[in-house]
Amino acid sequence: MKSILLIGMGRFGKHIAFQLNQLGHQVMAVDHNEDRVNEILPFVTNAQIGDSTNEDFLNSLGVNNYDVCIVAIGSDFQSSLETTSLLKELGAKTVVSRAARDVHAKFLLRNGADEVVYPEKQIAKWAAIRYSADHILDYVELDDTHAIFEVTVPKAWVGKSIGQIDIRKKYNINIMAVKKDGQMNLAVTPDTFLTADKTMLVLGEYKAIQKCFHI
Repeated sequence: MKSILLIGMGRFGKHIAFQLNQLGHQVMAVDHNEDRVNEILPFVTNAQIGDSTNEDFLNSLGVNNYDVCIVAIGSDFQSSLETTSLLKELGAKTVVSRAARDVHAKFLLRNGADEVVYPEKQIAKWAAIRYSADHILDYVELDDTHAIFEVTVPKAWVGKSIGQIDIRKKYNINIMAVKKDGQMNLAVTPDTFLTADKTMLVLGEYKAIQKCFHI
Protein backbone atom coordinates (compact mmCIF):
# COMPACT_ATOMS: atom_id res chain seq x y z
CA MET A 1 0.00 0.00 0.00
CA LYS A 2 1.27 3.46 -0.90
CA SER A 3 0.34 6.97 0.18
CA ILE A 4 -0.53 9.09 -2.84
CA LEU A 5 -1.24 12.79 -3.28
CA LEU A 6 -3.60 13.20 -6.23
CA ILE A 7 -4.07 16.74 -7.53
CA GLY A 8 -6.85 17.50 -10.02
CA MET A 9 -10.24 15.83 -9.83
CA GLY A 10 -11.36 16.17 -13.43
CA ARG A 11 -12.40 13.07 -15.37
CA PHE A 12 -8.85 11.70 -15.54
CA GLY A 13 -8.16 12.37 -11.88
CA LYS A 14 -11.42 10.76 -10.79
CA HIS A 15 -10.66 7.60 -12.75
CA ILE A 16 -7.24 7.39 -11.10
CA ALA A 17 -8.83 7.89 -7.68
CA PHE A 18 -11.34 5.09 -8.31
CA GLN A 19 -8.62 2.69 -9.38
CA LEU A 20 -6.32 3.56 -6.47
CA ASN A 21 -9.22 3.03 -4.10
CA GLN A 22 -9.86 -0.45 -5.52
CA LEU A 23 -6.16 -1.25 -5.13
CA GLY A 24 -6.27 -0.28 -1.46
CA HIS A 25 -3.93 2.71 -1.50
CA GLN A 26 -4.19 5.77 0.76
CA VAL A 27 -5.14 8.77 -1.34
CA MET A 28 -5.24 12.47 -0.50
CA ALA A 29 -7.27 14.18 -3.24
CA VAL A 30 -6.94 17.90 -3.95
CA ASP A 31 -8.91 20.24 -6.21
CA HIS A 32 -9.86 23.90 -6.16
CA ASN A 33 -13.48 22.99 -6.96
CA GLU A 34 -15.58 22.14 -3.89
CA ASP A 35 -18.12 20.08 -5.83
CA ARG A 36 -15.40 17.86 -7.27
CA VAL A 37 -13.86 17.32 -3.85
CA ASN A 38 -17.20 16.39 -2.31
CA GLU A 39 -17.90 13.98 -5.16
CA ILE A 40 -14.64 12.09 -4.78
CA LEU A 41 -14.52 12.07 -0.96
CA PRO A 42 -16.23 8.65 -0.53
CA PHE A 43 -13.52 7.02 -2.67
CA VAL A 44 -10.37 8.48 -1.10
CA THR A 45 -8.77 8.55 2.34
CA ASN A 46 -9.03 12.33 2.59
CA ALA A 47 -9.63 15.34 0.37
CA GLN A 48 -9.00 19.07 0.52
CA ILE A 49 -10.13 22.12 -1.39
CA GLY A 50 -7.21 24.30 -2.36
CA ASP A 51 -5.05 25.95 -4.99
CA SER A 52 -2.15 23.65 -5.87
CA THR A 53 -0.19 26.58 -7.31
CA ASN A 54 -0.07 28.13 -3.84
CA GLU A 55 3.21 27.16 -2.18
CA ASP A 56 1.89 27.59 1.36
CA PHE A 57 -1.09 25.34 0.67
CA LEU A 58 1.05 22.60 -0.90
CA ASN A 59 3.55 22.84 1.93
CA SER A 60 0.75 22.34 4.46
CA LEU A 61 -0.01 18.97 2.85
CA GLY A 62 3.45 17.63 3.67
CA VAL A 63 4.17 16.56 0.11
CA ASN A 64 7.47 14.91 1.06
CA ASN A 65 5.54 12.34 3.13
CA TYR A 66 3.78 10.85 0.10
CA ASP A 67 5.24 7.99 -1.90
CA VAL A 68 3.90 9.43 -5.14
CA CYS A 69 2.42 12.80 -6.13
CA ILE A 70 0.21 12.71 -9.23
CA VAL A 71 -0.68 15.92 -11.04
CA ALA A 72 -3.81 15.08 -13.01
CA ILE A 73 -4.69 18.63 -14.04
CA GLY A 74 -5.72 18.55 -17.69
CA SER A 75 -7.37 21.81 -18.72
CA ASP A 76 -4.91 24.35 -17.29
CA PHE A 77 -1.35 23.61 -18.35
CA GLN A 78 0.08 26.62 -16.53
CA SER A 79 -1.34 25.35 -13.24
CA SER A 80 -0.08 21.86 -13.98
CA LEU A 81 3.42 23.16 -14.69
CA GLU A 82 3.52 25.36 -11.59
CA THR A 83 2.18 22.56 -9.39
CA THR A 84 4.73 20.10 -10.75
CA SER A 85 7.60 22.51 -10.14
CA LEU A 86 6.44 23.38 -6.62
CA LEU A 87 6.02 19.73 -5.64
CA LYS A 88 9.62 19.01 -6.54
CA GLU A 89 10.89 22.13 -4.80
CA LEU A 90 9.04 21.08 -1.64
CA GLY A 91 10.73 17.69 -1.62
CA ALA A 92 8.22 15.37 -3.29
CA LYS A 93 9.78 11.93 -3.79
CA THR A 94 8.16 11.09 -7.10
CA VAL A 95 6.07 13.41 -9.27
CA VAL A 96 3.95 12.04 -12.11
CA SER A 97 2.25 14.65 -14.28
CA ARG A 98 -0.35 14.50 -17.01
CA ALA A 99 0.46 15.93 -20.43
CA ALA A 100 -2.04 16.83 -23.14
CA ARG A 101 0.53 17.59 -25.86
CA ASP A 102 4.07 16.57 -26.76
CA VAL A 103 5.38 20.02 -25.90
CA HIS A 104 3.66 19.81 -22.50
CA ALA A 105 5.50 16.59 -21.74
CA LYS A 106 8.84 18.24 -22.49
CA PHE A 107 8.17 21.22 -20.25
CA LEU A 108 6.86 19.06 -17.40
CA LEU A 109 9.95 16.87 -17.46
CA ARG A 110 12.20 19.93 -17.47
CA ASN A 111 10.36 21.44 -14.52
CA GLY A 112 10.35 18.60 -12.03
CA ALA A 113 8.21 15.72 -13.28
CA ASP A 114 9.85 12.34 -12.82
CA GLU A 115 7.35 10.71 -15.15
CA VAL A 116 4.78 12.00 -17.62
CA VAL A 117 1.57 10.29 -18.65
CA TYR A 118 -0.07 11.25 -21.93
CA PRO A 119 -3.42 9.41 -21.77
CA GLU A 120 -4.89 10.59 -25.08
CA LYS A 121 -1.77 9.65 -27.04
CA GLN A 122 -1.29 6.37 -25.21
CA ILE A 123 -4.87 5.18 -25.63
CA ALA A 124 -4.87 6.31 -29.27
CA LYS A 125 -1.85 4.13 -29.99
CA TRP A 126 -3.41 1.21 -28.12
CA ALA A 127 -6.70 1.55 -30.00
CA ALA A 128 -4.99 1.84 -33.39
CA ILE A 129 -3.03 -1.37 -32.80
CA ARG A 130 -5.85 -3.24 -31.05
CA TYR A 131 -8.51 -2.59 -33.67
CA SER A 132 -6.41 -2.61 -36.82
CA ALA A 133 -6.35 -6.43 -36.94
CA ASP A 134 -8.82 -9.10 -35.84
CA HIS A 135 -6.15 -11.32 -34.32
CA ILE A 136 -4.85 -8.70 -31.85
CA LEU A 137 -6.78 -8.74 -28.57
CA ASP A 138 -4.61 -6.56 -26.32
CA TYR A 139 -1.35 -4.67 -26.27
CA VAL A 140 0.96 -3.34 -23.54
CA GLU A 141 3.94 -1.16 -24.42
CA LEU A 142 6.88 -1.82 -22.11
CA ASP A 143 9.35 0.69 -23.56
CA ASP A 144 10.21 2.24 -26.92
CA THR A 145 11.05 -1.11 -28.51
CA HIS A 146 9.40 -3.90 -26.48
CA ALA A 147 5.77 -4.86 -25.98
CA ILE A 148 3.42 -7.62 -24.88
CA PHE A 149 0.65 -8.65 -27.27
CA GLU A 150 -2.30 -10.94 -26.77
CA VAL A 151 -2.89 -12.63 -30.12
CA THR A 152 -4.92 -15.50 -31.47
CA VAL A 153 -3.09 -18.66 -32.52
CA PRO A 154 -2.20 -18.54 -36.24
CA LYS A 155 -3.82 -21.30 -38.28
CA ALA A 156 -0.44 -22.75 -39.19
CA TRP A 157 0.37 -23.21 -35.49
CA VAL A 158 -2.85 -24.94 -34.45
CA GLY A 159 -2.19 -28.49 -33.20
CA LYS A 160 1.53 -27.88 -32.76
CA SER A 161 3.55 -27.52 -29.59
CA ILE A 162 5.47 -24.39 -28.67
CA GLY A 163 8.67 -26.40 -29.07
CA GLN A 164 7.74 -27.38 -32.63
CA ILE A 165 7.06 -23.78 -33.61
CA ASP A 166 10.34 -22.62 -32.04
CA ILE A 167 9.22 -19.00 -32.07
CA ARG A 168 12.05 -17.91 -29.78
CA LYS A 169 14.74 -19.05 -32.18
CA LYS A 170 13.01 -17.85 -35.35
CA TYR A 171 11.76 -14.46 -34.15
CA ASN A 172 13.34 -13.90 -30.70
CA ILE A 173 9.84 -13.79 -29.20
CA ASN A 174 8.75 -15.45 -25.95
CA ILE A 175 5.32 -16.98 -25.37
CA MET A 176 4.69 -15.96 -21.76
CA ALA A 177 1.27 -17.54 -21.28
CA VAL A 178 -1.76 -18.96 -23.03
CA LYS A 179 -5.40 -18.19 -22.32
CA LYS A 180 -8.54 -20.25 -22.80
CA ASP A 181 -12.05 -19.20 -21.81
CA GLY A 182 -10.57 -16.26 -19.91
CA GLN A 183 -8.29 -18.48 -17.80
CA MET A 184 -4.58 -17.71 -17.87
CA ASN A 185 -2.03 -20.53 -17.93
CA LEU A 186 1.46 -19.35 -17.02
CA ALA A 187 2.94 -22.84 -16.92
CA VAL A 188 4.02 -22.71 -20.55
CA THR A 189 6.59 -25.31 -21.67
CA PRO A 190 7.91 -26.49 -25.05
CA ASP A 191 5.34 -29.30 -24.81
CA THR A 192 2.36 -26.93 -24.48
CA PHE A 193 0.04 -27.49 -27.45
CA LEU A 194 -1.74 -24.65 -29.17
CA THR A 195 -5.35 -24.91 -30.23
CA ALA A 196 -7.67 -22.58 -32.10
CA ASP A 197 -9.64 -21.76 -28.95
CA LYS A 198 -6.58 -20.36 -27.17
CA THR A 199 -4.85 -17.00 -27.28
CA MET A 200 -1.20 -16.27 -26.52
CA LEU A 201 0.61 -13.55 -24.60
CA VAL A 202 3.83 -12.92 -26.45
CA LEU A 203 6.75 -10.72 -25.41
CA GLY A 204 9.47 -9.31 -27.62
CA GLU A 205 10.66 -6.41 -29.69
CA TYR A 206 7.77 -4.66 -31.38
CA LYS A 207 9.34 -5.08 -34.85
CA ALA A 208 9.80 -8.82 -34.32
CA ILE A 209 6.21 -9.26 -33.16
CA GLN A 210 4.98 -7.13 -36.04
CA LYS A 211 6.85 -9.31 -38.53
CA CYS A 212 5.80 -12.59 -36.94
CA PHE A 213 2.09 -11.79 -36.67
CA HIS A 214 1.78 -9.46 -39.68
CA ILE A 215 0.72 -6.46 -37.63
